[in-house]
Amino acid sequence: STTIRDLFATDLGRATRLSVDAAGIHADLSKHRVTDETLALLVRLAEERGLPERIDAMSSGERINTTENRSVLHVALREPRGETLVVDGVDVVAEVQAVLDRMSAFCDRVRDDEWRGSTGKPIRAVVNIGIGGSDLGPKMVGCALRSISHPALDVHYVSNLDGAQLAPLLQSLDPRTTLFLVASKTFTTQETMLNAQTARNWILANLGDTAAVSRHFAALTAKPERAVQFGIGEDAVFPLWDWVGGRFSLWSAV
Repeated sequence: STTIRDLFATDLGRATRLSVDAAGIHADLSKHRVTDETLALLVRLAEERGLPERIDAMSSGERINTTENRSVLHVALREPRGETLVVDGVDVVAEVQAVLDRMSAFCDRVRDDEWRGSTGKPIRAVVNIGIGGSDLGPKMVGCALRSISHPALDVHYVSNLDGAQLAPLLQSLDPRTTLFLVASKTFTTQETMLNAQTARNWILANLGDTAAVSRHFAALTAKPERAVQFGIGEDAVFPLWDWVGGRFSLWSAV
């Protein structure tokens, strides 16, 4: 029967006391129907369940994904340059930064009209083909940053297996100026690969040369050899790692 309005009426310092700032984030807990006792109990529960130790285990690269015997290191994707996290003898932060540097350079080439399609025309449309986190993550950030986006580049997102999503989009695009990004950790995701194959067939039908695929596709995958077999050039393949879950792939080159 207690309302948030009641809690504020009886506790004038609630907003200040139940707010916390950390890692650049301001969290205002006062607008939840909780009290100091609630938070104390939640903290105690976390400690009883060993949450601090589990956080340390994840951050140090222990294989906490027991079903697949894998580390869970999306935290490494967000580590600042110069930090070190060695797992199985490999500094994964250094690997991540190297891929992000390659990705950034590639993006600059597209934006500066240095990366051109197979007919020599600059890229004017970018189509992200992915599903789940490899679709929703980029879409969210692209929407949030639209006001400072490149004025000459249109960005589109395709995730649906239903051809009703991709077919009308292709009708509105110029194959000579379109770049497809195929985001698939395994490069076997059914929905993503069917849409990617449809896009590939469209490029071949319009530009008539398998070599055109390497100028109109880039890949983000943990299986780069499959992307190369698809026809994508090695300079446009950006690796993921088996310790990146799809829902966290936004922080990679995706």
